[in-house]
Amino acid sequence: MGAVKGEDALDGGWGWMIVVASFMAQFLSFGSPQSVGVLYPEWLSAFQGGKGMTAWVGSMVSGMALITSPVCSACVDNFGARPVTVFSGVMVAGGLMLSAFAPSVSFLIFSYGIVVGIGCGLVYAATLTITCQYFDKRRGLALGIVTTGTSMGGFIYATLQNELIELFGLEGCLLIVGALALNLMACAGPMRPLNLPGYYLKQRAALQRTEEPEALYTKPTAIIIDSDLKTTPSSATDNTATIKLLILKEPTELQESEGERKGGILSCSIVARAIKKRMRPYGRYLCETVELLQDRVFMAFCIAIFLFSLGAFPPVLFMEDVAQSEGLIDGIALIPLVSIVAMTAGIGKLVLGIMADMRWVNSLYLYALTLTGTGAALLLIPVSKSYMGLQVLSAVVGFFSGNWSLTYYITTKIVGFERLSQAHGILMCFGGFGITLGPPVVGWFFDWTQSYDLAFYISGTCVLVSGLFLFLATLPCWNRTSEEGNSPAKEDVNTSQEPTRDCDKVASVA
Repeated sequence: MGAVKGEDALDGGWGWMIVVASFMAQFLSFGSPQSVGVLYPEWLSAFQGGKGMTAWVGSMVSGMALITSPVCSACVDNFGARPVTVFSGVMVAGGLMLSAFAPSVSFLIFSYGIVVGIGCGLVYAATLTITCQYFDKRRGLALGIVTTGTSMGGFIYATLQNELIELFGLEGCLLIVGALALNLMACAGPMRPLNLPGYYLKQRAALQRTEEPEALYTKPTAIIIDSDLKTTPSSATDNTATIKLLILKEPTELQESEGERKGGILSCSIVARAIKKRMRPYGRYLCETVELLQDRVFMAFCIAIFLFSLGAFPPVLFMEDVAQSEGLIDGIALIPLVSIVAMTAGIGKLVLGIMADMRWVNSLYLYALTLTGTGAALLLIPVSKSYMGLQVLSAVVGFFSGNWSLTYYITTKIVGFERLSQAHGILMCFGGFGITLGPPVVGWFFDWTQSYDLAFYISGTCVLVSGLFLFLATLPCWNRTSEEGNSPAKEDVNTSQEPTRDCDKVASVA
C-alpha cells in the first residue's frame, strides 16, 4: 500500500482523481438511501404497516450513517480510506440485496436501515477524510464536488428505482441496485493515502522489532535469593555467606524464579496493568470529547445540527406521500419530488462550497442563514395546495440542504485538522440522532391526526430555531462579556500576547 508524500500533492494532481473516486463512491452508496421516499409507499402497501413504524427504515439508514461516524472515522484513521471503502461496498451491496427478501418491516430496519446505514457511514468518513488530506486552499470546492455525489445519486436513483419497480417489482429493484453498489470496490482503487494509517505503522514497527538480531551473549544477572538474611561487617563468616548468596543466573531463570515466588499476586498485577494500558486511549478520547463539548462555538454547532436534522430530513422521506395524501397527484410523477430535492441539493453543495472558499464570507453565519431559509420553506409546505407549489418548496429545501458540504469545512476551522476526525464524528452523532428521530415522529403525528400539517409546522419550527440559535450563540458580544470578567492582573500578563478567544475561532470560520 503505497503512500503519496510531499506537499506537492495538495490542491491538484492526483487529488482530482481522489475527488472523482469519492464522488462516485458517494453516488453509488447514498443513491438508494437518498431516494428512499420512492420505496416508502411500496413498503407501506407491501407490509401494511403504520407510517410511523415504516418510517424507521428510511430514518435508520441515514441516522446510522451519522451515529456511527466516530467508529467509522476511527476505522479510517487506523486502516485507511481504501480498505474501509472496499469493506463498505460489501456491506451496502449485501444489505440492499438482503432487503429484497425481507419478510417484515422489522427485518427491513435491520437489513436496509442498519447494515446499509453503517456501510454508508464508512463511505462517508473515508471519502471526506481522504479529500481533506489532498486539499487545503481548495478544500471547500473539493468537498462540495464530493458531497454532490449523494445528491446526484438521489436524483438519478429516484427515477431509476421508480422504473425498476415498474419493470421488475420491488424485489428486483433492490437486487439490481445492490449489484450496482458492488462497484464501490472499484472506487477504492485510486484512494492512495498521503501517509500510512496507524495500523500499518504498528505492523511496520512490529516487523522491525522481529528482524533485529538477537544478542550472541547475554550478561548474567546477580541476584540475592533470600533478602531476610542479615550480615554484619564484624563477622567474616557472615560476609562469606553473603558473597555466596550472590549467584549468577540467566534472565529466563530469573523470570521463572520470580514468577514462582510471587505466584498469583504477580499475575493479577500484570493483568491489571494490561487492562489499564488498554483503557488509557479510551480515557484520553473521553477527556478530549468533553473538552470539545466545552467549546461554546462547537457545542452550538452540534445543537444546530441536531435540530436541523430533526426537522429537515422528513420532507425527503414524506414529500411524495404528502402529495398523494392531499390528492395533488395520482401516483409518482416522472420526476419525483425527491429527485427535485436531490438535484437542487447538489447545486446548493457546489454553490455553498464555492462561497465558503471566499475570504469575505463567514461560513458559520452562511450555515446559519441556510438553516433559517430551510425552516421558512418547511413552514410553507402545509400552506401550499398545488403540486407546483410543492415542487418550488422542494427545490428551496433541497438547495439549502446543500449546507452538508459545509460541515467538514466549518469543523476544520473550529477545531483544526488534528482533531477533525474526532470532532466531526461527534458532530455527525448529533445529526444522526436527529435524522433517526425525525421521520418516525412525523409518521406518528400523521397516524394521530391523519394530516401532515402539524408535523411540518413542528419540523419547520425546529429548523428555524436552530438557525437563530446558531447565529445568536456565535455573536462577538459574548466574547466582550467574558473579556470584562477578566482580572486586571491577568490582562497585564497577556499584554504582549493576544489571548485566544472564541471570537477568533468564529472570525476564522470564513
